[in-house]
Formats: sequence, C-alpha cells, structure tokens
Amino acid sequence: MRYWLPLTLAWILWPWGEVQSAEVGRIQINGAIGPATADYVERAIQVAGQRGYACLIIELDTPGGLLDSTQDIVRSFYAAKVPVVVYVAPSGANAGSAGVFITMAADIAAMAPNSSIGAAHPVSIGPGGSEKVDDVMKQKLEKFASSYIEAIAEKRKRNVEWAKSAVVQSESITSEKALELKVIDLIAKDLPDLLATLDGRLVGETTLNTAGAELKEIPMVLRERVFQLLWRPEVMLILMLVAIYGIIGELSNPGAIFPGVVGAIALIVVLYMSAILPVNVAGLALIALSIALFVGDFFAPTHGVLTVGGVVAFFLGAIMLFNRAEPGFHLSLGYIIPATVVTAAFFIFVIGAGLCAQTRPVRAGKETMMGQVVPALTAIDRTTGKIFIEGEYWNAVSEVPIDPGQSVQVTSIEGLTLKVQPANSESTRV
Repeated sequence: MRYWLPLTLAWILWPWGEVQSAEVGRIQINGAIGPATADYVERAIQVAGQRGYACLIIELDTPGGLLDSTQDIVRSFYAAKVPVVVYVAPSGANAGSAGVFITMAADIAAMAPNSSIGAAHPVSIGPGGSEKVDDVMKQKLEKFASSYIEAIAEKRKRNVEWAKSAVVQSESITSEKALELKVIDLIAKDLPDLLATLDGRLVGETTLNTAGAELKEIPMVLRERVFQLLWRPEVMLILMLVAIYGIIGELSNPGAIFPGVVGAIALIVVLYMSAILPVNVAGLALIALSIALFVGDFFAPTHGVLTVGGVVAFFLGAIMLFNRAEPGFHLSLGYIIPATVVTAAFFIFVIGAGLCAQTRPVRAGKETMMGQVVPALTAIDRTTGKIFIEGEYWNAVSEVPIDPGQSVQVTSIEGLTLKVQPANSESTRV
C-alpha cells in the first residue's frame, strides 16, 4: 500500500506526450578529398559520438582525391564509436576514385537515385603527378589499391569482385546497379527518406532509431575552412603568382619591403602545398623557365622573342602543373589563361619599367653635380671654402686660390667635400 502513492504520482507526472526524438549528425563533402577533408571527417565523428547522435550521415559528392587522406578517413570510420552512413547525393552526384573507398568503408552505404560510383584506379600518390619511374612502381600502386579496397569490401561484407574491378579496370556504375550488385546497402531519394529507411537497421550491436530524427549540422571550424580553401590547385597557382610578383618586385625595387615579405610568405605556403598536392615537376620547371625568359628579355636585345617564349612556357607549365594529377586537382583554362595574361603584362609593364629606370642616366644626387658651374660663396683654397649647389651648402677646396663670387666648376667629390677649379681655367675649355 505504501508504494501505491509514489507510483501513482509518477504515473500522473510522467511526460507521456513529450517523446524525445533521436538526433542524427550530418556533414557535407563536395569536391576533392584532401588533408582538410580528412581532419573534418575525423572531428565530425568524434563530435557525433560525444553528443550521442544515433549516427553520422556524410553526404558525398567527389571526383576523387589523395590516397593518404582517403586512408585517414577510412581509419576514422573503423575507429568510430557511432555508426557512419555515407550518402552519395544529391541525384547526379558521383563517388569517384577516392569516393569509392570512402563509400564502401562506411557502416551503411547509401546513394541517391541516378547517382554513380566507380573509376577508382589509382592515378597519383604524392608530388610529381601520375608519372612513375617505371612500370614496376605503377603496378605496385595498383596492387596496393586493389588489395586495400578488397579488404574494405570484405570487412563491410560488400561485393569484393566489383570493388577490385573499380580499381583495376576503372569500372563505374549507377546507384541502381550498385544496389543490385550489393555494392551499397540502399537507395534513398532524399534525407527524410534516408532516415526512414535507416530506422531499425542493425549496425554491430546498435539498432538505429532514426525515424523522424532531427538532423544536426556539424559545420567546419575556421581552421578547416581555411585549409579546405588552400588545398586547391587554383589557390596554389594564385599563391605562386603572388610569390613571383612579390619577390621579383622587391628585387627590381630594393627597399620596398612589403612586396618581398608578401612574396616570401606566399612562397613558403606554396612549398608546403607542393609537398602535399600531386604537383608535376615538369610544370614547375616550365614556369621557372618562363620567369627567366621574361627577365632575360630586358637585358638581351631580342625584340620580344624571349617574352613570347616566356608566355608559351608559362602557359604550358600551368597546364602541366596538375595535368596528370588525381581527379579533382585539375586547373581549368578559366584560371590558366588569365594567369598567363596577367603574368606577361606584369613583366612587360611593371618589371620592364623598373629595370629601364635603373639604366637611365642619374638625374639627382651627387653624380649630377659633376661639371656644374656655380659662384663661390667664400674664398676657396686647398683647405677651406663654401659653395651653394643643388639647394645645399657644400665644403669646397681648390688647388688654385679662388675669390668670393668667382665662378667655379665641380671636378670631383670626396665624401662631403667638392673639389673645384676656376670656371675660366684652361683645363675646363673644350
């Protein structure tokens, strides 16, 4: 009897009408996979686990990316304390190259209708583009990628044979075919449909409760946004131009300081990026050659031949800079052509004007006083005397005594003293 009252009160006060809905984390990955992407995914998985989300949904649309970053993401999936769902969306999206590894490594792989997945043949790994020293290196990379995706497919119990063919033969299929071949687990037309379809699915020992769940965005932090922006070929090209303009601008105008500082910072960032991004060394060499040709044309009477060669070398170098890199690291002509035009104009007009100015006759300073004729302010002898020249008072000495007011001609300069002689001296006559 004594327990009835508390039980009755608990039953009356229980919030029967307030059913707490589950929460699901969500992030979006669009574009090439790089170090910033890997950091973002790893942090999002940690946040989802700490906040107790039912799962983490990663909306994916990528042409591919770096193998090292892809491996980091896969390792994050394996160590996740919360179920990870990769959703290739929206319709028309593609999980290419690195995206295949990422999709198949997820606890649940989903795709939107009319999306695609495949073509995971390795193209490059690290700087230098896809050019290998020999066929042996190419085969080693292909075998590694094949065995790596095979291990992923076996772990997630997905189609191993198709996974290997995506690497070795660059196979690509639609979402509908991927579901038929058991490459993915489900197709969902949008996020609400995905949440409804995921509800009740068993992931390890966890049963997903996602029906009507509230989606919680996990945005990039500032650091991730900055690095995501930096790991782009267009940004690297722009920074390379800033480094070129700044350093050469400082050399052509010593003492300006600001162009040199900006150029040095840009150069350091470019060197750091080139150690991560798949840069083609031949492209860098052509760009360096173009700069040498631009500068050389100002000192050699080639009538613009070297400048034309510099324009061609820069254009080809920019095309080759990421030409054979992993998909997602291509430079479009929309960046290459303006960069070539601006660079040519910079060297022709800006640097050309600076170098020409350095070769012109001096129009101010001590050198302009040589040979000038001015009146003596005081008597001038071998030790003392004064004259007024170029708006300043100067000490003057002469081997021949000179009276005040007599015209004298400057013959040489020694420190802060001018050597003069009478202007009507026989030695001054032509």
